Amino acid sequence: MLLWRAPLPDSWLPKVRARLGEVLVDHAHLERKAVTTALNLEKYQELYGQVRALNAIAIEELQHFNQVLSLLEERGIPFGQPIRSPWISRMMAAVRKGRREQVIDHLVVCALIEGRSCEKFQILSEGVRDLDPGLADFYASLVESEGNHYATYLIMARHIDEEESRRRLDYFLELDAELIQQPHNLPLLH
Repeated sequence: MLLWRAPLPDSWLPKVRARLGEVLVDHAHLERKAVTTALNLEKYQELYGQVRALNAIAIEELQHFNQVLSLLEERGIPFGQPIRSPWISRMMAAVRKGRREQVIDHLVVCALIEGRSCEKFQILSEGVRDLDPGLADFYASLVESEGNHYATYLIMARHIDEEESRRRLDYFLELDAELIQQPHNLPLLH
């Protein structure tokens, strides 16, 4: 997995534990967005040969979305409006325009979103066990999938341009280190 340049703030897990219902709603929206992102990546000519791999990611993310919806239903939590993540918004705002630049940046950002998800799901699998063992097991079950998505997106970027992908990964890891430390009280996974 990635060597992050800044750890998650110590305040992240207590904030999530205190607002698990809202975080589950956010998680559902993140899975929904992950489906559409994988499908939207298929528009790039550079990824025409990766359509089946992108479809596989979209299908898996759709399964996760349905699983989170089931968790919401079981807990009597209504599926509400999404909240915009400052971290994701700033990462996506740094994606360059221009066909080749944009696809590489988009893939690198997707990889980092999946990488942070993998990390956070690992933390949640242990960090909410005392509150909700079933939810802890659910998060543990997602770790491998998120790690695979991270690797797939990064490999796709590297197949387009190894050196440029390396440079942009370095850039986005620095941006992540800056953004991950910025405090907010929103009930978000990211």
